[in-house]
Amino acid sequence: MADTHVLFVEDDDVIREATQLALERDGFMVTAMPDGLAGLEAFRADRPDIALLDVMVPGLDGVSLCRRIRDESTVPVIMLSARADSIDVVLGLEAGADDYVTKPFDGAVLVARIRAVLRRFGHASGPDGNGSRAADADGPAEAVLRFGDLEVDTEGMEVRKAGEPVALTPTEMRLLLEFSDAPGTVLSRDRLLERVWDYGWGGDTRVVDVHVQRLRGKIGQDRIETVRGFGYKLRG
Repeated sequence: MADTHVLFVEDDDVIREATQLALERDGFMVTAMPDGLAGLEAFRADRPDIALLDVMVPGLDGVSLCRRIRDESTVPVIMLSARADSIDVVLGLEAGADDYVTKPFDGAVLVARIRAVLRRFGHASGPDGNGSRAADADGPAEAVLRFGDLEVDTEGMEVRKAGEPVALTPTEMRLLLEFSDAPGTVLSRDRLLERVWDYGWGGDTRVVDVHVQRLRGKIGQDRIETVRGFGYKLRG
């Protein structure tokens, strides 16, 4: 992680400086900015590997900044929110954030979440982490999977709907790969948190729900079915 560049946008001087020092002690390069407009300029100038955005920053709030970043890049984004039950959490995820951390946070927890997101993005090419789907006992897995008018190229990491390319973020791609690896099988939110978000502990299932909604908006609302009380499944 020594060469990993983190953009950190936080208006509280104490939190910004303490967090920057903690991240740098763990080997990260950190660009810390006090407001959203400065954060956007730094993002465009430096093209960091990951962005940490506080929701409530002046100039350009964290949610709006996340949208601007997502318009230009699929770089991973983690939102920082002072209230776990805040609507800001959902707004941030809907804006394109990949995860969120609630303040006040422990530095070790933040580092763990950053590393989990970076591992996920580094392995976005397939659930087995090796750039392709694992072969089953009967031979190699099929590279292009088809579900109605939806095509998922698991090696080229491309998705097409009715022949047209669909742009997915790495998190959305990993989510779709989990579904396409087991079409018709109900996948619980906890399993998706573990497999897609690399959570080794219980996480907020809103992360899953919002990403499923975003994915539905891109591949078709009817393609992923909600199984109430259990989870979701991909229709074959």
